[in-house]
Amino acid sequence: MNASTDGRHAIMPDIYFDPYFELDAVKLLPGEYYVTARDMILVTVLGSCVCACIRDQLTGIGGMCHFMLPDQQRDNALIDSSMRYGSHAMETLINQLLKNGAQREQLQAKVFGACNALASPGGHKLGEKNSRFVVRYLEKERIPVLARDLLDVYPRKVYFFPRTGRVMVKKLKKLNNTTILDREADYYNRLTEMDMSGDMEIFT
Repeated sequence: MNASTDGRHAIMPDIYFDPYFELDAVKLLPGEYYVTARDMILVTVLGSCVCACIRDQLTGIGGMCHFMLPDQQRDNALIDSSMRYGSHAMETLINQLLKNGAQREQLQAKVFGACNALASPGGHKLGEKNSRFVVRYLEKERIPVLARDLLDVYPRKVYFFPRTGRVMVKKLKKLNNTTILDREADYYNRLTEMDMSGDMEIFT
């Protein structure tokens, strides 16, 4: 079964062939998710953002979401929308897993990212907020976290193999450019300027 879904404006992300692993792969950017039953790789690069890799341990149906919480320090309304955004990202991923045949009681998670490196006001603490949120969310949903690599100061490149549950993480201790942090800073700015009061769908 080829069950794949992208969550960014309903546009399918590009699938490319990874010659090293000899598998098709999808690269996720901030705000995106992908669900598949295929034997393939989901790849993302994380600074202050987090990614959750969730799969059905029996069927191998799995997916990844890559998200960042907006700044929670401005006012109560933004705190509420921030939590709604994080919940929306996670619930959308879980909902798509279930739609594609996964069973909730068989879901397992691995979580990564949340380094304290974003060059934005308060960015040095964004990783901590993202880390706390994703762990607490999965605890609340009673989805066991089998592995985690969170916080620290280094961005990470994550390779998730949904069919087997294998995850490979490379810490990027030397960056050739600032693309990762610039991309997240731009995403952070768009989130903190976004009005999320009325158009957010929550899956419960």
